[in-house]
This record gives sequence, structure tokens and C-alpha cells, in this order.
Amino acid sequence: MATQIRTYTADELLEMPYDGVRRELVHGELREMTPGGHDHGHIAFDFGLLIGQHVKANHLGRMYAAETGFRVGVDPDTVLAPDVAFVARERVGLGAGVRGFFPAAPDFVAEVISPNDRYSEVAEKVEQWLAAGTRMVLVVDPRTRTVAVHRPSSPVLRLTGKDVIHGDDVIPGLQIPVRDLFD
Repeated sequence: MATQIRTYTADELLEMPYDGVRRELVHGELREMTPGGHDHGHIAFDFGLLIGQHVKANHLGRMYAAETGFRVGVDPDTVLAPDVAFVARERVGLGAGVRGFFPAAPDFVAEVISPNDRYSEVAEKVEQWLAAGTRMVLVVDPRTRTVAVHRPSSPVLRLTGKDVIHGDDVIPGLQIPVRDLFD
């Protein structure tokens, strides 16, 4: 007898009572996310703060915290929650009047690798973000103190402590030394 896996919708995910577990929805399948540790939390916060100050000062768009879900696929639904996200000013209106998850992919995402994350799962998530239309995905690795920059149709750029993260055309004017993420 074949076992059927129950699929969920974005609306069902949104209506789930909070039980202390963070979840994402990937092609209708619920995935639980273990909370990040100390390094993960402060790196994600500091990075979001550094980007957010630049975004706010230059009126570039809107920043979103780790608990924000972005609906990046339908039928079956996919809702992902990055550690840091940015939506450009021209696209912020897509969320106007929407109850629940932002109805599109952000322009920029940062994922901070936690001790319990598998690199294969992080790579899968990067591909999902890029396929959904995210223009830049940064993977921050506290273990190696590096940042991998992923862009559609471009080779991965690996940055170390001596390098600077540039927002390029996604977050114009943004420049953050990699070492600042790990201090």
C-alpha cells in the first residue's frame, strides 16, 4: 500500500498555531527549521542592520527580518524565509494589501549557515531563490568566515575577510567589508 504525503498550502502554513517551531513550505511539503545558534543570530542581525542602514538612508526599498515568509511558488506552494531579505522600492508595492506572506521573491537574500545546516540543503535553497527571481543570494559561512555571492547566470564569487561585499545593481552603493560580519 502506497503512503501519501500530505501537501500544504501557503494559507494553511500561515494559519498554523505558533508552537515554537519555524517552518518553510517547499513544493507543498512542510520543513521544520531548527533555531540558529549564537553565531548565526548575531551575524544575521548585524548583517541586516548594516544593509538596512544603507537601504533606509538611501530610500532604496524595504528590509525584512528572518521570520518573514516569501511565497515563491504556487500549486504546490513554496514559502521560504531567509535570514535577511531586501525588496527594491519599485517592488515593495507587490505586498500592499496582502495578508500573509510577501507574494514574490525578494531582490536580495542572505542565508547564514547554522551548525546543523547541510551544505546540500543550503545549495538547494539558493537554487530555489534564484529560480524564483531573487537577483542576489549571499551565503554567509561562520565556520570558514567566507561569503559566497550567487547571481543568476553568473559563476559563484567567494569572498574572504580581505574582500568587500558590493550590492552592485541590486542594492546600489552598498559596500560591507566581509570581516565586519565576523567581528
